[in-house]
Amino acid sequence: MEDQQKFNQLLNEINVYKQQGDLIQQQIELVRASIAEVDALTNTLDDLEGKDSVVGAGSFIKGELKNTDEVIVSIGSGIAVKKDVDGARETIARQKKDLEDSLDKMLANMQQVSDIIGSLSAQAEQLAAVAQGNMSATGLN
Repeated sequence: MEDQQKFNQLLNEINVYKQQGDLIQQQIELVRASIAEVDALTNTLDDLEGKDSVVGAGSFIKGELKNTDEVIVSIGSGIAVKKDVDGARETIARQKKDLEDSLDKMLANMQQVSDIIGSLSAQAEQLAAVAQGNMSATGLN
């Protein structure tokens, strides 16, 4: 009976780690989406120097911007500041680097969770095989 309890405990731990992995995966997707937004913003700043302005989803506005010397950039926590285009690019590059660093940490966490799940699964399979062997040896199978 002790093997059955150990097996059930392993299954519970595996489920907890799988849920944790799912949460990490959701966070990874959110960070990847944020990186894509930062990339789109960088492209938009580059396009400001051209004649057409990108508004998103492959759409453009032909027009003339009166002042492209200043950009209002979000710096987090609902705060935005005015910066020149070069300053905005620096801020955006820093934000992208921070996001990429977070993504790397999340991917490392995801790998750790996957490794733990693999280890626990191997232990559970081993216990199941032992239990199956014990059942066969006693004629209960």
